[in-house]
Amino acid sequence: MSNILKLGIPAGSLQEATIDLFKKSGYNISVASRSYVPAIDDEEIECLSLRAQEMARYVANGDLDAGLTGFDWIVETESDVREVAELRFSKVSRRPVRWVLCVPEESPITEIAQLQGKRIATEGVNLTRQFLAKHGVTANVEFSWGATEVKPPKLADAIVEVTETGGSLRANKLRIIAEVLQSTTRFIANHVSYADPWKKQKIDDLVLMLQATMAAEGKVVLMMNVPKDDRAAVLSLLPALQQPTISQLADAKWIAVQTVIQESLVRTLIPKLKAAGATGIVEYPISKIIP
Repeated sequence: MSNILKLGIPAGSLQEATIDLFKKSGYNISVASRSYVPAIDDEEIECLSLRAQEMARYVANGDLDAGLTGFDWIVETESDVREVAELRFSKVSRRPVRWVLCVPEESPITEIAQLQGKRIATEGVNLTRQFLAKHGVTANVEFSWGATEVKPPKLADAIVEVTETGGSLRANKLRIIAEVLQSTTRFIANHVSYADPWKKQKIDDLVLMLQATMAAEGKVVLMMNVPKDDRAAVLSLLPALQQPTISQLADAKWIAVQTVIQESLVRTLIPKLKAAGATGIVEYPISKIIP
């Protein structure tokens, strides 16, 4: 095998978040208008932009060595791929997206069993059929080309749709009666490609940097000088990532303390640290955390 990794970058709603994550991880990806071949500043990687819905299929059959897609589309396409890592990011938040079974607010349907023989519209046909089969229900599951939320009640009795916030469902007066699947982004690889030592190392190194970037998100480093007499009081305030790093200063009566914390805690923590005896408090951002 050649020393080139063929990598699929998800097009559509996840593309911007993916490119941003790669940039923070040290990989600059640029996508020209109307181009499906993004450029990346790593000569050992070739990128191809594809819809997340079909990514797993192309990775499974070897057209791509690796790619990023949702767990839902792995299930939907029934693709045999290696799930290298879960990457909890999306276009909105780190929360998993949810595939939910919905009916109109005024529908008499309140439970899954009542969908026997009914018509359900969805983009996730296979995952919906699998879910219904687990509950012993057979329904007419139809593929929806889009605007699925507007199809009930005239064109469908129910829908299975993906949501992050639920806003679109509420706007279309739909009521959730069951959760079908939760999904997060996965970094996947072709089994044969991942068995190749060079490609496996390239994939693992790339995943390491992506995960390190995500681990650092929303965190900062705090450094401070603390009188030894106030050590216990200061340390009791610190919600450390592991344990604070403590160093002896030139003055034997003082120590330096360094720790990683959530940035959201800084505004309330610094006044408490100062009151407990810490001085010379410095905050600075971090871009990566590698366990």
